[in-house]
Amino acid sequence: MSAWVKTILLLIGSALLTQFIPFSAYFRNLDTMVHEFGHAAMTMILSGKVMAIVLNADHSGVTYSSVSGSWKLLPISVAGYVTASLFAVFLFWAYARGKQRLGLQVMTVIAVLSLVLFVRNEFGVGWLIGFIALNIIVLAFTSGFIRNAYYLLVAFLCLEESVYGPLTLSLLAAGNPNKAGDATNLASITSVPALIWGVIFLIISLWCAKAAIQYFLGGDANRRRKARRSERAYPMGPGER
Repeated sequence: MSAWVKTILLLIGSALLTQFIPFSAYFRNLDTMVHEFGHAAMTMILSGKVMAIVLNADHSGVTYSSVSGSWKLLPISVAGYVTASLFAVFLFWAYARGKQRLGLQVMTVIAVLSLVLFVRNEFGVGWLIGFIALNIIVLAFTSGFIRNAYYLLVAFLCLEESVYGPLTLSLLAAGNPNKAGDATNLASITSVPALIWGVIFLIISLWCAKAAIQYFLGGDANRRRKARRSERAYPMGPGER
């Protein structure tokens, strides 16, 4: 089975299964947070000013910023979807190497920075405080199965949203290109149609999803190989349990 087929099947399976997990909708805002943080970080890299980030209950968001020089709007507008896709890859890279704590720590730091520096709307502040508190609890008081299960839930939801967002953007750009968010902004900057930008973001997200799934499958395979080597190195003696 090709890597692309595995990617599509796992994305569909994950999207279906996570619908039945209580409170899964709560964690889908992680992708929105990372997306908007990408806009904000690029704005600051380019010496611009971030006025505020708004995180909404429907998993949408917006970053209000100002920069001098119209060309800077191009990398700032591109940064959101690309950052979200790369972050999903990072989460599965960390999982493949058994560094779930690192992944949780990084998403917690991003949440803290967003709370302290950027987010000011009521829902956004409340969501960030709850997410930060939950991550701290998982990091400090859980281990093994519970931490891994929590990490994979958050990682897969982040991966789903990183693909679903560009897919929705592409469909919106096809039907109403003047209301397609970042794609509309990029179309006004570059004269490249919003639909083309939507498709570009979708291709990037699928490519990153394939890399993330390969890390996931490779990480599980590595753990199984290590377990088999451990069994061979330390065979169980008669009567041992």
